[in-house]
Amino acid sequence: MAMILSEIWVYPVKSLGGIRLSKALTEERGLQYDRRWMIIDEENVFITQRAYPKMALIDVALLEEGLKIFLRADPHDFVLVPYKPVTALPVTVKVWDDTTEAVTVSDDADAWLSRQLGLDLRLVVMPDSTERKADPRYAQHDENVSFADGFPYLVISQASLDDLNGRLAQPIEMRRFRPNFVISGTEPFAEDQWKQITIGNLRFEVVKPCARCVLTTIDPKTSEKGAEPLKTLATYRRNGNKILFGQNVTVQDFGELKVGDRVTVLE
Repeated sequence: MAMILSEIWVYPVKSLGGIRLSKALTEERGLQYDRRWMIIDEENVFITQRAYPKMALIDVALLEEGLKIFLRADPHDFVLVPYKPVTALPVTVKVWDDTTEAVTVSDDADAWLSRQLGLDLRLVVMPDSTERKADPRYAQHDENVSFADGFPYLVISQASLDDLNGRLAQPIEMRRFRPNFVISGTEPFAEDQWKQITIGNLRFEVVKPCARCVLTTIDPKTSEKGAEPLKTLATYRRNGNKILFGQNVTVQDFGELKVGDRVTVLE
């Protein structure tokens, strides 16, 4: 069976809802629009669903005029975020161990997010001039990354999720794991063996397994936390103190990908 790209996902605002696309453009720091925006607290530190699970209930849409950030339960409650920042104040932000440069976006976005999450928050965007390096132990070409946790791209095979769901009492959706690319037509965890692949005619390097955190235990439909899937994954996907699912990836070629593109393992 041929391996194909079966799903493409972007997450424009870090830790808010993802968007499933039929095609996308690759850039050095991730797919176009992917995790270029991030929500920060009063200390200029990023926030995520790990501490604020209600973020799982806020979705994002890509419109011609900007991002629409809205409540999934009430799409009429939204804020429109222009692609070009309105306030555009420079701010130094903290994301994990990195300190990096961003700019504020709009007072409207700040007020809307603060109201929804009950905190004093700001939305920031990463300008093209910002450099945030992926871990050089794995990313060999001095790659930059967006506000994603560590690497520009994440790939998971559909068979890996199917294998996991065969072990769970209640199956879960792929979006728990927030991949960029889902690939069908493989054996379970085939991606663990890949070093270099092409999707369509674009080359990618598979650099390291993705260690999973408690965010995967938050139900994106309800924002409720549970034990799964980490409890089950720990029985067969543990390596030391890490639980692995999916592979972090960097890109070597820039261009357009689309669902249905052929995937080939080069190495």
